[in-house]
Amino acid sequence: MSAVGTVVSSVLLLGGAALCLLGALGLLRFPDVLSRLQAATKPQTLGLLLILLGTMMRLDFEDAATLMLVALFQVITAPVISQLVGRSAYRAGVLRRDVLVVDHLGSRLSENGTDSTDGADGAGPPPQR
Repeated sequence: MSAVGTVVSSVLLLGGAALCLLGALGLLRFPDVLSRLQAATKPQTLGLLLILLGTMMRLDFEDAATLMLVALFQVITAPVISQLVGRSAYRAGVLRRDVLVVDHLGSRLSENGTDSTDGADGAGPPPQR
């Protein structure tokens, strides 16, 4: 590997590690569930992607292809898990609804006339009028 490739790989690895560290600090410092979800999802995912990219630059293509699958799995699953945890926290009443700027989930729950977890996510058919 050339010197330029080594420097780029090192910068990607250090940048990814710094983002992961900032995400971990956000989990400890932020006061509420939604802020912690933000810290757990966005910088951690980007940090992992940078670390994987820096590692891919140092490996053969066959080994790097496996890391591409890891990156794809992370990008697909992290937002979904964060969404599910946020909805669960909302329904459990852990969130302060008065500090929310826009409460999309609350309006969907009131439109459906239910506050249960079955079908209350707005993904089903619209209510009959």
